[in-house]
Amino acid sequence: MNFQALAATAEGLAAVAADTLIAVLPAEGTLKTGDAALDAVLAPLAKQGDFERKAGRTLYVNAPAGFKAARLVLSVAKDASPKAFRTALTAALALLKGRGVKHLAVSLVGAAPVAGHAETLPQCVDQHGYVYTATKPSAEKPVLPGKVSFVADKAALAAVKGGLALGEGIAAGVALAREVGNLPANVCTPTYLGEQAKGLGSEFGLSVQVLDRKAIEKLGMGSFLSVTRGSEEPPRFIVIEYHGAAKKDAPLVLVGKGITFDTGGISLKPSADMDEMKFDMCGAASVLGTMRAVAQLKPKVNVVALIPTCENMPSGTATKPGDVVTSMSGQTIEILNTDAEGRLILCDALTYAERYKPAAVVDVATLTGACVVALGHHHAGLFAADDTLAADLLAASAEAMDPCWRMPLDEEYDEGLKSNFADMANVGSRAGGAITAAKFLQRYTKQYPWAHLDIAGVAHRAGAAKGATGRPVGLLTHFVLSRAAKR
Repeated sequence: MNFQALAATAEGLAAVAADTLIAVLPAEGTLKTGDAALDAVLAPLAKQGDFERKAGRTLYVNAPAGFKAARLVLSVAKDASPKAFRTALTAALALLKGRGVKHLAVSLVGAAPVAGHAETLPQCVDQHGYVYTATKPSAEKPVLPGKVSFVADKAALAAVKGGLALGEGIAAGVALAREVGNLPANVCTPTYLGEQAKGLGSEFGLSVQVLDRKAIEKLGMGSFLSVTRGSEEPPRFIVIEYHGAAKKDAPLVLVGKGITFDTGGISLKPSADMDEMKFDMCGAASVLGTMRAVAQLKPKVNVVALIPTCENMPSGTATKPGDVVTSMSGQTIEILNTDAEGRLILCDALTYAERYKPAAVVDVATLTGACVVALGHHHAGLFAADDTLAADLLAASAEAMDPCWRMPLDEEYDEGLKSNFADMANVGSRAGGAITAAKFLQRYTKQYPWAHLDIAGVAHRAGAAKGATGRPVGLLTHFVLSRAAKR
C-alpha cells in the first residue's frame, strides 16, 4: 500500500479524488461541520433520524451527492484525540469490508490532525485487511487498497507525513510479529525463528547470529538448556544488532521469550486450550517485529535483540521438578515447576546482555497467567527497577496507544523464591505470581537498568477472534525512538 498526505483544497472533501472517503467527526459540536458538501449530505440524514453526532455512530453512504468519491463513510469519534480517532476509524473500516476499495481517503473533520492521528492510519488499515492464509489455503485472500491518503490542511501536512512514516514502520513490525505468532508450532520452530532473523539481517543490513546447542552449552546457559532437554527440536539463541549510532554508544537491549510450544514439561498443562501455547513465543515475535520497525525507521541509536528460543516438552530426558540447574550467572536454581520455564530461558539471556554494557534492558514475555488475572487483556504488566526507565516505557505506551501498567517490585516478594537446595526456586506461591516471576528475573539484572513486560494478557486473543495481536511492537518502537531523541 502507498500511504500519502493529501493537501485539502478550497473545494473541501467533495473534491477529494478517491473512490472511498472516510470522514471522522468528533462528537463535540453541532451536526454542521463547515464543509459545504458534507453538511449537505448530513442535513437530510439527521432530519430522517438516520445519523447523529454521537460517539460510536457510523453510516455508509453510496454515491453521495456532490462528491467525487463513490462511497462515503461517516464515523463519530468520542473526541478529537488520536485514541478516539483510532476507534472511529476501526469502526468505519468495518463497513468497507469486501467492497474492493482501491483508493481510500481519510479526513478528521473540524479538528487539526497531529502526527498521532496519521500514525494510527497504516496500523488500522493493516489490521483491517489482515487474513491468516499461511496454513489455510481456503481462506479468502485479503483485498487492500493500493493507495491510502490522509487529507489535511497544508499547515498539518508535515506532522501527517511524519506520522504516516512512523505508522508504516510500526505496522510492518506488528505484521511480522502477528504472522509469526499465528503460525503453528510445527512450522514456527526455533530454527524457523532463526531463519526469520537472518532474513531481517539480509533485508536491512542487520548483524545477526543464530547460536546452536553447542554454542549455547559453551556459554554455560544451563538454565536455558534445562528447558529444552525434553524436546527433539534444537534450541537457538538469536542475537540481532542494529547500529544506528556510534560504536561507543551503549545500546538498548530487548530480550524476547521464544518458547515455540509450551506443554508445561513434566508439570504438564491441562489439555484444554493447550493449542494456544504456540503463542508462548510472542515475546520473541514482538522483539523481531520491533527490530523490523527500527530497521525501517532508522533511529540514531544502537539496539540489540536477544531471543532464547526452544520448546518445553515432556519426555524421558526432560527436566524434573526438584532438579537443580546452574545458570550462566553461576547462580543455581531449584526447578519446582517445569511450567515456569520462561524465566529459565530469559535469565541466561539477561546475563548475556551484560557484555554490551547496555543503557537499558527490557525483556518481553508471555510469562504468567497471574498477570492476566491481575490486569486482564488490556494492559501489559510493567515491572521496573529503575524509575526513569519505567517512566520512559509508560510514556511510550501512551504515545503508541499500547497500554501497560506499572506493578510493584518490593523486596518482600523475594521471600517466595527461597530454596533449601539452591540459590533460589523458580516459583513461589500462587499469590502475587507475576511479581515473584519478575523478582526472579531481577536477580540477573544488577549490572544495568532493567524492566520486564509481562504480555501474557495482551499478546494474543482467544475465542472467535483467536490470534496474535503483535503487541507490544508499538510500545517498544516508541521507546526506542524516544531514547534516540534524547541523545
